[in-house]
Amino acid sequence: MLLEAQQLAGGYEKSRIVNDVHLALQSGEWLSLVGANGSGKSTLLKLLSRILPTQQGVVLLDGKDIHRQPATAIAQMLALLPQQQMIPSGLNVRQLVSLGRTPYQSWWQWELSAEDRQSVDLALEQTQMQDFCDRPVEELSGGERQRAFLAMALAQDPKVLLLDEPTTYLDLRYQLELLELLKHLNQQQGLAIITVLHDVNLAVRYSDRLAMLKQGHLHVIGSPKTVLTPANLADVFGITAAVLDTPVGLQICPLAPVDTHSSVLR
Repeated sequence: MLLEAQQLAGGYEKSRIVNDVHLALQSGEWLSLVGANGSGKSTLLKLLSRILPTQQGVVLLDGKDIHRQPATAIAQMLALLPQQQMIPSGLNVRQLVSLGRTPYQSWWQWELSAEDRQSVDLALEQTQMQDFCDRPVEELSGGERQRAFLAMALAQDPKVLLLDEPTTYLDLRYQLELLELLKHLNQQQGLAIITVLHDVNLAVRYSDRLAMLKQGHLHVIGSPKTVLTPANLADVFGITAAVLDTPVGLQICPLAPVDTHSSVLR
């Protein structure tokens, strides 16, 4: 497995948010974390990327404990696109994307090598940001800015890409454009992806598997067909819902808040 969590638990200081999670990600696979607000999705992503220390268990990247590997070695294999990025002042798009090559540079190296420039150019091309190279990052629209930060992550040449709510604040068109781009990278280049997605229907549409979280525990993991059951949707999201077969695959239609006094779905 390319990325694997074993008995993983952790959170913030003494507060444990995620408990006893087991999951594995193969090369070329797209896994989405879904669940109600506060279920631990973003915390789990931070544990998988070693932003947060583990309180229990281990995260293995290419079979090696990520907490026992140098930061540069991890960054050459795994990239993270957080939900909110700090917008650097005074940098244009090319300069931002070039920061993705930092894991490959020695501390005394000031200029990009030919290989670095090639990776930056490819990342700009993949995200269709070539025409924005000289634009200041702070002047970009929301969709353009998200693609610029994605290009920076891709410039790392990662094998695994983690994204926390990448469609937040984007309108429908830019949501679909971003996810279609990720799907292309996933299918054509074998990039392994884990996303935290608030929109269950988008998660179902683009992912190979879903991991449904409830109160920090992994409630169920599997194919959309396996995970999207009335019982699971009631347990995790507190809703009754119809599961529909559509031109883009299974989608859910929320009907009503679940009646906690009813046993119809049990």
